Amino acid sequence: MDGMAGREDPRLGATIRAWRERLSPQDVGRTPGTARRRATGLRREELADLAGVSVDYVVRLEQGRSAAPSAQVVAALGQALRLSAAERDHLYRLAGLAPPDDGPVPDDLPAGVRRVLSRLGDVAVAVFAADWHMIWWNPGWAALLGDPEAVPAEQRNFARERFPVGPDPVRIARWPVLVRDGEASDLAIVSDLRRATGRFPRDARLSALVRELTAGSDAFARLWAGGTVAAHREDHKTVDHPAAGAVEVDCDVLTDGDSEFKIVLLTAVAGAGNEDAFHRALGAAPPAAPVPAR
Repeated sequence: MDGMAGREDPRLGATIRAWRERLSPQDVGRTPGTARRRATGLRREELADLAGVSVDYVVRLEQGRSAAPSAQVVAALGQALRLSAAERDHLYRLAGLAPPDDGPVPDDLPAGVRRVLSRLGDVAVAVFAADWHMIWWNPGWAALLGDPEAVPAEQRNFARERFPVGPDPVRIARWPVLVRDGEASDLAIVSDLRRATGRFPRDARLSALVRELTAGSDAFARLWAGGTVAAHREDHKTVDHPAAGAVEVDCDVLTDGDSEFKIVLLTAVAGAGNEDAFHRALGAAPPAAPVPAR
């Protein structure tokens, strides 16, 4: 789920101040010192130091003069203020952000969503988890791009395909796929993965994927260092299909609620010749019967 639109909220500043004032220096491992303290809790300077932000920024937050903080700042404030899980989630919501999930990235596609997707007609559909791990696809996807069943379940990851590591990387697509704007598409994938790390900060599979790609792919490491956070929404691709030839498709990505499932739909670009090629491709392979696996 995307964070709500950023906005100023006086409750945010008042809440941060209340949490700051309930803490003592000893609570956060600080020595109070000999100077007389007018504040009963932490000073703003101490909170700023613990959270890694400026004192002026803390002042503006508490006075309601700052725009909504980023997820990274909220996470740092939550740690500095020693918040409980419920308090941390409340802080995220006050900041107009979706709270992170302490559990693993969900892989269990709801039966209702599966039924709806399976009834789509001339559309190639696949579902990916928040870390771009492939968990479901329909017969149209297998026909257009090749059956992913041939790929070991633990290696069906789109980000790993886009940023190959090692001399013999595994590909989900069985034949070549050309992206219209490769750099923009790569940035969208990396940005979406960074967004996922904020949503599921404790997921081991996601953390391992980011470490692997950062260490093994110069392109991924360069884009990751940029710090962009966004969601992957749309793309334009050309599939070099062995039976139908070049097939142009529009790629739209829908995100499903708190689970952050990415529903990827490939549809034919308008044009009689291309639509004919798309339909020939969808009829060129037998249906797939995948079983999601983590």
